[in-house]
Amino acid sequence: MSSVLVTGGTGFIGLHLVEGLLRRGHPVRCLVRPSSNFESLRDLNVELLHGDIDDAAALSAAARGVEVVFHSAGIIRAYRSQEFYDVNQQGTRRVAEACAAQGKPPRLIVVSSIAAAGPTTRSQIRTEADPPSPVSHYGKSKLGAETTSIKVAGSVPVTIVRPGIVFGPRDTGFVQVLRGIRRFRCHISPGFHPPALSLIHVDDLVELLCLAAERGATAPAHENGHRGKGRYYAVAPEHPTYAELGRLVRPMLGRSYAPIVPLPAPLAYSLGGLNEFVGRLRGRAEDLCIDKIRDALVPSWACSGESARRDMGFLPARPLAERLRETINWCLANNAL
Repeated sequence: MSSVLVTGGTGFIGLHLVEGLLRRGHPVRCLVRPSSNFESLRDLNVELLHGDIDDAAALSAAARGVEVVFHSAGIIRAYRSQEFYDVNQQGTRRVAEACAAQGKPPRLIVVSSIAAAGPTTRSQIRTEADPPSPVSHYGKSKLGAETTSIKVAGSVPVTIVRPGIVFGPRDTGFVQVLRGIRRFRCHISPGFHPPALSLIHVDDLVELLCLAAERGATAPAHENGHRGKGRYYAVAPEHPTYAELGRLVRPMLGRSYAPIVPLPAPLAYSLGGLNEFVGRLRGRAEDLCIDKIRDALVPSWACSGESARRDMGFLPARPLAERLRETINWCLANNAL
């Protein structure tokens, strides 16, 4: 079995990935920050190395001797926008350089985001070959991460996976949407024309990441007519709008009626700005901020999973509605709602 390194193993995606790799029999090494809470990894049969992605020496030691590096470390919220670029873009650059410095460079799987590609129009479904046009600092930093990783593609086999909205057990992001519907008996939807969404259950994402390491295409060092090669959207085939998503999950949450409440764009930006200001006073990054509102008010986030199906035979194990029900049942059983 291939030995692997996982960065970001204490995070939502990273921890599920570590567990999935162990189930498949892979020896797993994790690079963890000394200040992070890595108790969840202590009970697993993994090798823990202390260090951070801004520590070149720690990264080089962590990448030594492994066959695959899954880079899932990153941030989805920031106190200041520059932090996105410092962590997501520059952190990925250092990981890629550590891989390239090995005598036998490992395969590098970069966990990016559909935010790196940016939105599309309501009438289209975005493919990997479409030129990127991110609208948020988060999306731009993820696109920067992709670009900097491809700079080593001449010596390192690099594959980029772009997940949609990831949900599942232990999630702390998407669950806030579910919590709002259950507690407030309504579904607040930014704007009057909510975008189509691309989602994926975390177990399906782990399956796709493992397939990408086994037989996914790698990015060319120079695209030259090969735009999108080595990149894959990790998405379910269904693309509900944000409003439709609320209608889909409300009966699963025991709410026969939870009206969709559209939030005008100016008010959405005002609330995002106010929440961001309060977060700065508290000295912490908030989920609801102007950057998130930018992403929420676009026409569509519908992306195609056809490339992953064609190249790797990937399809989500179950339909989106079933995956949402599984997640809600887990949340209810674990008092997460």
